Amino acid sequence: MSPRARAKGRRAATRRRTSRRPARRARPRRRRSSARRALGPLLITLLVVVGIGFAVSRIDVDDAIREVTLPLRHDDIIRQQAREKGVDADLIAAVIYSESRFRDQTSHAGARGLMQITPETAEVIERLSGGETFVVDDLSNPDINIRYGTFYLRHLLDRYDGNEVAALAAYNAGMGHADRWGGADMEIEDITFPETAAYVEQVLEKRREYRKKYAKELGL
Repeated sequence: MSPRARAKGRRAATRRRTSRRPARRARPRRRRSSARRALGPLLITLLVVVGIGFAVSRIDVDDAIREVTLPLRHDDIIRQQAREKGVDADLIAAVIYSESRFRDQTSHAGARGLMQITPETAEVIERLSGGETFVVDDLSNPDINIRYGTFYLRHLLDRYDGNEVAALAAYNAGMGHADRWGGADMEIEDITFPETAAYVEQVLEKRREYRKKYAKELGL
């Protein structure tokens, strides 16, 4: 082979070597697996935080709904008066709910406070209890109002031999009407005032709800 041919062959071989691209190296997978391992605990933590937040918000919502649909306040006074007067705490709470929804207010008839006691009824209670210091403004005091209302409930239960229907009817419509409706032998069907019959039914229904939902708060 001539020197010229050998030189030409060397140039061709050089072009072939330089035209070849180097093979790509495989990327190390160690970093990716490490990232995945770090991401796992982060996702778990995020899910736990979201779950706790959801649970807390659900509790807050449930409490808010219960506060609107079945409120309870002054449960310490209710428990104390229930023990002192021998009246079931859930019955006291149900009467307060039906009378005022646990809000201090005054009706068009002049009934005042949580248990909606009229000044005339308060004077009767004061006389029966042997007190001499009653003033109308006292009925806005939750402590005094619940004391008076519970005392009156106890008086009505005694008058009607423990008949709760009769006692509640008298609380709503007066003892005169309750006596005419059968007194101690009264049943709801005997009540001729639709609003009073509805009142008695509501109190008894709410009493069951308070016993179910607030047993601990009411000491039941």
